[in-house]
Parts: sequence; structure tokens; C-alpha cells
Amino acid sequence: MWLDDVRPAPEGWKHDYSVYEAIDLIKKGHVENASLDHDLGENKPTGYKLCMRMAEFNKWPKNKPAVHSMNPVGAFAMRAIIERYGPWDV
Repeated sequence: MWLDDVRPAPEGWKHDYSVYEAIDLIKKGHVENASLDHDLGENKPTGYKLCMRMAEFNKWPKNKPAVHSMNPVGAFAMRAIIERYGPWDV
């Protein structure tokens, strides 16, 4: 799953443009790999919100998500949630 509103998804990745699309896919348990952006458009939920939802409901991709955001503060916050609450060994 590639969560980004602007950058195109790499070949073979499912492109989600919003947090809501990503949440739906994760709930269904169909996500093995994920790469996440923070800023997803003006007045739209961010990738941080997705990370918070994954932590709140303990629903994660099979593999540890990557963060490809160019927003340094947002990327740091997202990685902190993934590291703290994700089910992977650090």
C-alpha cells in the first residue's frame, strides 16, 4: 500500500490517496507492505492519523511500514508511533 496524494505509486503497489482508503484496506487484512506520506492534502487527515488508528486498534500491515514523507516533523511523529506501538522487534 502506497499512501500519498501526489507522488505516483511504485510499480506493483496499491495506491491509496486518503487515510480512509488506507484504513479500509488495513481493516480487511490485505496489506503486507506499506509506505506512508504525512501530508495528504489541505484539510485532509494526515498519515499521522493513520498511524494513530493502527496503534489504537492494533491493526498493522504484515511488515513494518516505511515513511516516505518530506515533512520532517510529521515523518518523525509517524515513525515514533510505528516504533512504539507496532508489533515488530526493534
